[in-house]
Amino acid sequence: MTVLEDIEASIPALRRYARALMRDPDRADDLVQDCLERAVAKRHSWRGDGPVQAWLFRILINRYRDLQRQNPGPGHLVAIDDLTFETAQPGGQEAGLALREVQDALARLPGDQREALVIVALEGNSFDQAASLLDIPKGTLMSRLARARATLRVLTGRGAGPTETRGPSQGARHE
Repeated sequence: MTVLEDIEASIPALRRYARALMRDPDRADDLVQDCLERAVAKRHSWRGDGPVQAWLFRILINRYRDLQRQNPGPGHLVAIDDLTFETAQPGGQEAGLALREVQDALARLPGDQREALVIVALEGNSFDQAASLLDIPKGTLMSRLARARATLRVLTGRGAGPTETRGPSQGARHE
């Protein structure tokens, strides 16, 4: 497979990741297009020391962070009804509501936590791969994942929050 073929094969994964980061399909597609333009223009600089997809993710992540620095505000929020996510198979009404709840909670995570969670949970990267792609130590990745999961539990009403504890026998929450 040529570099260009590898780039083309990576587009769906790049789009999924960009949509999870940007929360706006149009801005996500712009981010992917920018990433692809940079990758094609610099394809000869790819060293071949790893998968092309990992190289593309680094370009995408760096460009996303550049955009965040240029516009440090809360971000462009989009109504959850405007978000589209692909599901493996259609579910019932309850499953659809649960999916929307998780999508909404994911959109409310801080950017660094969302980056970490999506690259591991959605894209299926190992902790070592994700830490490398995000250019952070593995311990930092693990910390961000733990905070992201705790925040998601709170936002979806499915567990104790970061400041809550449970007694060994009571099962009650305490602030």
